[in-house]
Amino acid sequence: MQLFDSITIELRQIIFPIVYIAIGFVVYKLLKRLVNKIMIKTPHMKKQHQQRANTIRIVILNVIKYVIVVVVLLAILANFGVNVRSIVAGLGITTAIIGLAFQDLAKDFIAGVSIITENQFEVGDTIEYDGFLGEVIFLGLKTTRIKDYRGAVKIIANHKLDTVINYSLNNYLAVVDIGVSYSDNPEEVAQALEEIRQELNGKVPNATGDIEIWGLDEFDESNMKYRIVVETKPQQHYAAQRFLRSEFKKRLDEKNIKISCQQIEVTNGK
Repeated sequence: MQLFDSITIELRQIIFPIVYIAIGFVVYKLLKRLVNKIMIKTPHMKKQHQQRANTIRIVILNVIKYVIVVVVLLAILANFGVNVRSIVAGLGITTAIIGLAFQDLAKDFIAGVSIITENQFEVGDTIEYDGFLGEVIFLGLKTTRIKDYRGAVKIIANHKLDTVINYSLNNYLAVVDIGVSYSDNPEEVAQALEEIRQELNGKVPNATGDIEIWGLDEFDESNMKYRIVVETKPQQHYAAQRFLRSEFKKRLDEKNIKISCQQIEVTNGK
């Protein structure tokens, strides 16, 4: 009888851990399939949104995996007669010690989740942090990487990204000021600008609206300034402004209206 009981105990110690591991594996696979199904990307989803959804999916799956591993491990230890309650009680102290040692890492993790869930910015957005302006090329749970127009990459811990300017949330306004001589007739200049506006409408790169002539905006020392604006996609106003300056200059020259600039007369006093 004692021999039978001993064999039974040994079989339990061999079979039960295998069963616990198999159950944990099956549960993880089922939960993973469920999470992937809920957060699966669609063909119409933007690339940035896909990145955010994928990051959240990875976080959830990692949490599920670690929870299942801990539960299975505790069940196996209990099967071998280990006092699991004392281990669980000790985990609270251990967690507190680890939390103090890695509090910055925990802050980065929490900040990363907050950035993703609150949609503060995404991969591809142009943001500015501490005077550094660039495109977000990587958004992780610990760090964020920003690349400026020269190619320099700034790596920032997520918990430090408390004050960020996002330039990609709204459309921009391209603004061009054109100065013409006081000798030109303001009515003729306004008519010429309107004709050019009609010619260029729909041709401005990345414009989201029509060109607008705001009219005579300022009297400078040497010219009259007319303001021209057009709404563009985020961060595309520079290209639009260069296009408008070039085209308006060319067409005003054809209409014999010269764009003037401030002139400084230097005399040799004797």
